[in-house]
Amino acid sequence: MNRSAGDWRFKRIEMLLRGDPVRLQLLREVAALGLPDCWIGAGFIRSLVWDHSHGYESSSLANDVDVVWFDPKQGVEADRHHEQRLAASAPTVKWSVKNQARMHAGNGDAPYLSTTDAMRYWPETATAIAVRLSADGHLDITAPFGLDDLFALIVRPTPRFENEKRAVYRDRIRRKKWHERWPKVCLRDV
Repeated sequence: MNRSAGDWRFKRIEMLLRGDPVRLQLLREVAALGLPDCWIGAGFIRSLVWDHSHGYESSSLANDVDVVWFDPKQGVEADRHHEQRLAASAPTVKWSVKNQARMHAGNGDAPYLSTTDAMRYWPETATAIAVRLSADGHLDITAPFGLDDLFALIVRPTPRFENEKRAVYRDRIRRKKWHERWPKVCLRDV
């Protein structure tokens, strides 16, 4: 699912992002890298939406800011290089840059076709969402499992984590302790 002009959830995310100068600046920094199929994903959006849904006055960044991109010709060295560039421009942020073209190997999956395709193999539906700032200033959003779970405050495993990787999903839920920060969140299949 990519941006749909009539979808209120996309409009809500855009409104929240436009009202968050820190996140907007980070989107600008990432866009300046000029990486192919490049997005900020996971907790960057999830935390913003959940904080707003819980009535928190401000939304802090997750422990790290996940920058995901796709280029089969680039290796891990490129990720480190881009992390260093981002750290130079925004040194208070813990950046995590990962080329999704190579992540399938460590995850035991078939090669991914794009960043959005790789997101189909992320652990939770509410976290499999990403945003980028286009050259013309528009916010593009991608969410291969849609936005229903994100806005309903539901954490559930993606298909890859429903069975064979269920233990990984359960361990992740225990480690993240999302329910402590966001008590309205409903954890499914734990």
